[in-house]
Amino acid sequence: MSEWWDGLDSILKVLYCIAVPSSLILIIQTIISLCGIGDGGSGIEVSDTSGLDMGDIPDDLPDMSADVDTDISDMSDGGNPADVGALRLFTLQTVIAFLTVFSWVSIISYGGGTPAFAAMLIGAAFGAAAMFGVAKIMSLSKKLSESGTIELKNALGEHGTVYLTIPPAGSGEGKVTLTIQGRFMELPAVQDGREPLKTGASVRIIDLRGDTLVIEKED
Repeated sequence: MSEWWDGLDSILKVLYCIAVPSSLILIIQTIISLCGIGDGGSGIEVSDTSGLDMGDIPDDLPDMSADVDTDISDMSDGGNPADVGALRLFTLQTVIAFLTVFSWVSIISYGGGTPAFAAMLIGAAFGAAAMFGVAKIMSLSKKLSESGTIELKNALGEHGTVYLTIPPAGSGEGKVTLTIQGRFMELPAVQDGREPLKTGASVRIIDLRGDTLVIEKED
């Protein structure tokens, strides 16, 4: 082994020093992904404030959710070259993929007699293609996982049925059943009316208060 290593020139030694560690990391990442451990460093969801103490928020603030309905993840599917940023090219996975492909392709090209500079250009081209491919796969995987996530805002305007009696405003909450995104669900609900809504009453969802539906009785 030492004789083989000593027989390599400095360029191949550098390339092997990149290829071996990056390949091992790539294998570990693949195993972790297949085992479903974590999300592989896909990032932090900055919109999640469930762990923050936001203080007391007045109930009379205007509801902006009905006026602004912009989902950044739906602005691009990465198919347009101008939307490359949406693919998140520079993540741990994509960088490791680039280094792995770049180094091995460069080693093969250089070992086959290609000049060093040309070999590294070829390796960089293949590495960039691998980087883009991994970013695209990650983007598609994220969209597939998000497509099954229930968004309560999709309940606005929908009709439901009271499952557990909903007391008058300020007296607690009950439950309603309704269909959201093709799924039949049972969700907590409150109302602003002064009369309780009995089980079986038909209602319409008019607002959201956190994870609780605000409903009104249908005429």
